[in-house]
Amino acid sequence: MDDFSRFKVTFFEECVEQLSALESNLARLDAGESDTETLNAIFRAVHSIKAGAGAFKFTVLVKFSHCFETTLDHLRDGRLAPTHEVTSLLLKAGDVLADMVEAAKTDTELPADYGSDTASELEAAIGGEERPKAAEASARPSAAVSDKPAASRGFKIRFAPGAALYRHANEPLLLVRELKSLGRLRTAIDLSRLPVLDALDPEEAYFAWNFELESSANRAAVMEVFEFVVDDCDLTIDEIDAGEAAPAVATAVATVPEADGAPVAKAAPRAKNDLRPDAPVASRTTSIRVDLDRVDRLVDTVGELVITQSMVAQRISDMADVSHPMIAQGLESIAMYMRELQESVMAIRMQPVKSVFARMPRIVRDVSAKLGKQVRLVTNGENTEVDKTVIEEIADPLTHMIRNSMDHGIETPEERIAAGKPAEGVIHLSAAHRGGRIVIAVEDDGRGINREKVLRLARDRGLVAPTAQLTDEEVDNLIFAAGFSTADEVTDLSGRGVGMDVVRRNIQALGGRVTIQSTPGKGSRFTLTLPLTLAVLDGMILSVGGERYILPINSIVESLRPRPADLYHLPNGENVVSIRGDYVRLVHLGSIFGVANALGDPAAGLIVLVDTEDRGRIGIVIDELLGQQQVVIKSLEENYDQIEGISAATILGNGRVAMILDVDGLARMRPLAGHPVVMSAPVPREQAAA
Repeated sequence: MDDFSRFKVTFFEECVEQLSALESNLARLDAGESDTETLNAIFRAVHSIKAGAGAFKFTVLVKFSHCFETTLDHLRDGRLAPTHEVTSLLLKAGDVLADMVEAAKTDTELPADYGSDTASELEAAIGGEERPKAAEASARPSAAVSDKPAASRGFKIRFAPGAALYRHANEPLLLVRELKSLGRLRTAIDLSRLPVLDALDPEEAYFAWNFELESSANRAAVMEVFEFVVDDCDLTIDEIDAGEAAPAVATAVATVPEADGAPVAKAAPRAKNDLRPDAPVASRTTSIRVDLDRVDRLVDTVGELVITQSMVAQRISDMADVSHPMIAQGLESIAMYMRELQESVMAIRMQPVKSVFARMPRIVRDVSAKLGKQVRLVTNGENTEVDKTVIEEIADPLTHMIRNSMDHGIETPEERIAAGKPAEGVIHLSAAHRGGRIVIAVEDDGRGINREKVLRLARDRGLVAPTAQLTDEEVDNLIFAAGFSTADEVTDLSGRGVGMDVVRRNIQALGGRVTIQSTPGKGSRFTLTLPLTLAVLDGMILSVGGERYILPINSIVESLRPRPADLYHLPNGENVVSIRGDYVRLVHLGSIFGVANALGDPAAGLIVLVDTEDRGRIGIVIDELLGQQQVVIKSLEENYDQIEGISAATILGNGRVAMILDVDGLARMRPLAGHPVVMSAPVPREQAAA
């Protein structure tokens, strides 16, 4: 790939970021946040796309961006009010801009008049007025706009670049040429910061410039010239009457040729001890753009290192004649550094869910308008970080869930008022870390799930036996069945029974789960519980018969060996244990997986208490705990199929494959036929009930 192609790839990557920023800030504008910062952020996004598009000769994209930019300029000036109609038009223009970027990226030919109707609407919104032609130049920033008429103005400009400006590949000569395109320009170089030769640092910036500009452009157009360098320089712009501009800057000067041959004033150098300190440059967070495949390979390599380190530690621990303390100390150091390396690598992949949440206000806005409902979206926890792979996969499930809440949950304004509710419905979208996992919730204040209707339709479609008695939770979960829908007719929003089925399958593919809590007349809450990362976890190794299992440490509450008197056998076949006055249901790992030679008696083995998402606390009966280990997650779905109670697999230090347990799946399972549970001194039914 040549340099030009690489630059083009970078441009489109930046377009993705700019379009995301554009959409999120337009959503804020639509919500009534028409402050200067929001307007400037919208303007910068469009302008940045236009600037890059101009460099690659995407003329259609440049033309539409300029039209879009003109409307935004009127908003910033206060000449156009951010009404609902205006923000709707800007959102529509954002969609057109995104389509044009995608067409340029894929080298797709759009219809010749594509976007022309939107451009006409933008021009009509500002009365057909166009900005000064100079504003078409690329690489210009946002700023406050002078309220003077568009007559000739004078500007005094001091521009002192910092060293960072050059490190970021910016060229002052291009800025000078850009200023010159706005009008009559006088330039004087300021060498007052230039030290003597022995003290000169080639990495520093010493030159500064003083400009005097006569132009019909406004202050915003002048400021825009410096948009991409404003953080890397000391910049002042003073507006004066055009007649006040002096023919030169008042310093001792000599003339040096400018790039096009015109004379430029040159200041005499000052003595070393008379140097003015460099203008402070604002500290910036630096970053580099790395291909995700490279990060994935790094994550995989670290995972294999974790496995190898565990295998080496296992081999050495099996060598009874090893008595060198330095070896044990070295292994501990390696384990510590491996953990630090793993955490650092995983942090590279972590991103805030804000990038996904930012898309949802637009969905709510469009769907509510289509349904004739009033809906407001409230978000919390947008900065909660999660693995990038998870980020990419949760966008569709969240979209389906929010559309489902609006279509089936939120009532019409008339229905809500009749039910004593505000006409406007509210959907809460939140994200938070909990126990080493991320929990994303979509909660509405609508009508809730009509369980009678759901059960009737499920029976009519053969999903449930006519005589089956289902709990409320089981009825609620029927909405995830493939092909099931409560919609009375098929629309472009619902009715085909696909959306919620997609939600469950996508979340389960990520090793997560989705649960429902619904109260008729008050609303529903959908909770997605997902792993923070899909690469490495801390687990406890469990022994059951001759098998080994991994239980995620973040699920474990405690482990214990119960007394026989604390074990109870209930009439329904369940076993429970009494722990500090609470009764906890037992899940016998050997019985549900059919493990030979597993201990069925908890009093002879161990109970590990774990918390589940929707079934409270359960006790997992095992033979013994073998210790804690950091394990690399290997997906089963890629090579086999999903297994109830198992979330993934891993390779232990001795080279054996071990299954990673899913505690919520275990809570739903029952013992296999032919593998009965045997407990010592089972308590009679009457005593258990008591």
